[in-house]
Amino acid sequence: MIDHLKLHAADPARSRAFYEEALRPLGYRVFMEPAPGVVGMGAKRPDFWIAPADGAPTTAHLAFRAESEHEVDAFHAAALAAGGTDNGAPGLRPHYHQNYYGAFVLDPDGNNVEAVYHGLMQPEAE
Repeated sequence: MIDHLKLHAADPARSRAFYEEALRPLGYRVFMEPAPGVVGMGAKRPDFWIAPADGAPTTAHLAFRAESEHEVDAFHAAALAAGGTDNGAPGLRPHYHQNYYGAFVLDPDGNNVEAVYHGLMQPEAE
């Protein structure tokens, strides 16, 4: 189980503003700011961190769990409104599994950020 994740951003203030708006529909908020440019966010505790990059940041794929298709849709709309770039509109992705409903945006540093709702997953056959 993953405890937390940290992204290094070229412009931490810009990234913070983006993620505060993009993740609000998923219940995320700022919990901590322990140092300049460092912010810890989460729904129940700080499990997602943004910090200044030393040089150019590398990109990553992040997937945040949503509790409904509506939350995925709201994430996508909020992320675009916050300055994200569409990288996959909300919809079913049956090539992952039959109930996989996700949406993708690129953040200010080019990270591929996803919200996903898995619906009611069926256990795999043994």
